[in-house]
Amino acid sequence: MTDPLIDIRNVSFSYGETPVLRHIDLQIVKGEFLGIVGPNAGGKSTLLKLVLGLIEPQSGSIRVLGHEPAHASRQLGYVPQYPSFPRDFPISVEQVVLLGRIGMHKHNGLFASLIPERNTAADREAARQALAEVEADNLAQRQISSLSGGQLQRVLLARALVSDPQALILDEPTANIDQRLESDIFDLLQRLNERMTILVVSHDIGFVSTYVNRVACINGTLVCHHTDSIDGQVIQELYGENVRMVAHTH
Repeated sequence: MTDPLIDIRNVSFSYGETPVLRHIDLQIVKGEFLGIVGPNAGGKSTLLKLVLGLIEPQSGSIRVLGHEPAHASRQLGYVPQYPSFPRDFPISVEQVVLLGRIGMHKHNGLFASLIPERNTAADREAARQALAEVEADNLAQRQISSLSGGQLQRVLLARALVSDPQALILDEPTANIDQRLESDIFDLLQRLNERMTILVVSHDIGFVSTYVNRVACINGTLVCHHTDSIDGQVIQELYGENVRMVAHTH
């Protein structure tokens, strides 16, 4: 059997005295499309931070591509729920995407790749291709402050893709856009899944289950379900209340 791309074994994590994740086991294989769902403060974003190597578990182990997470981070593309810079920062779409190349060269300073002479022809071509793949190449010279929510999400996705990662990790990528655009983003992720592993946190278990192979339900502990086993009982156990599940068709 092929080793998991991401291997999480008996991981627990607490913020101070507050336990967030308890004895988490999760193995994600190459090429999988995994949805991560759960209530607010259930531990979804904490799990992503552990996989990305931003925090370390108090117990258990995590291996990403056979390495400690911090040593494999360049092989992971990450799309946060919100941009990590002010929306009114004077920066173009192309420059935002080029930020995804930081770490691939020995540049000094956070904004080194924004300096035109520091960008190689390969960097600029990678940025062009990433924007084209998310159907945002016409936005390259626009200021980031002028974008709609859906356009910004595509640009953040291009920034994650520009380093050609083996896995893509997204934290509620459609939380701030309407349902039509949500479908467009997930259709794009489905196409990207043909060549890379995808982990996506979503607030909508009914919607995400129409796209993913498995759903990891997190509320302190973790249980995985195949999408055809998601029903009202699973949702009630996860969220602790009756939640209406809406069927989506594509």
